[in-house]
Amino acid sequence: ETSHVSNRTDITSNSTTSAVFANSTDACVLQPEVTIGPYWVSGELLRSNLTDDQPGVPLYLDAQFVNINTCEPVTDLYWEIWNCNSTGVYSGVVASGNGNMEDESNLNATFLRGIQRTDENGAAQFQTIFPGHYTGRAHHIHVVAHINATVLPNSTLANSANTGAVHIGQLFFDQDLISQVEASSPYSSNTQNITTNAEDSIFAQEADSEGSDPVLEYVLLGDKIEDGVFAWTSIAVDV
Repeated sequence: ETSHVSNRTDITSNSTTSAVFANSTDACVLQPEVTIGPYWVSGELLRSNLTDDQPGVPLYLDAQFVNINTCEPVTDLYWEIWNCNSTGVYSGVVASGNGNMEDESNLNATFLRGIQRTDENGAAQFQTIFPGHYTGRAHHIHVVAHINATVLPNSTLANSANTGAVHIGQLFFDQDLISQVEASSPYSSNTQNITTNAEDSIFAQEADSEGSDPVLEYVLLGDKIEDGVFAWTSIAVDV
């Protein structure tokens, strides 16, 4: 029931992490961990632009990671995200309920998956698209935070989600923002049932601790939703 639309007028698609988190007042609250889900894939690339020509509402996504013990930024942390496309399909996976099960070429797809290293502000930014929906889940983005990771020559991490991971969670969006996105193309062509935040059990788990808020703050980047969304959050982790 809380709106996360921001009244900030200084945010643009070119905003740096320094600008976004310059006056951050987010609480230093440890966010609950939730399931990594069935569609985590190892070996994702270190890169900032994850779109791979996928159609959808542009989403610029920033996160700042802070140490729960000091509330100071965590630098050199590797932030991994992945989400489904505008019609509810994940790349890198062939599975029931994930698009065309006969399309084995999707195993080699990398859209909307990637990793970034946090900077001196403990922050990193991705350019992706607003996630669509699939049956049984509200709109969300998966998050894994890695520390002490080794980068391989092919720009992937040498560790897995179970070694060096200091946070596994999911990020969510205001329901009224979701409604705006879902009214646009190609989201509106998705015939799967929509699950709201209020109906999503993992959303409830993420918001279960006092002070924990898994919903992203955001601004619209233009007069219409198709112009894009800039969203951000702070995540406290125990390193």
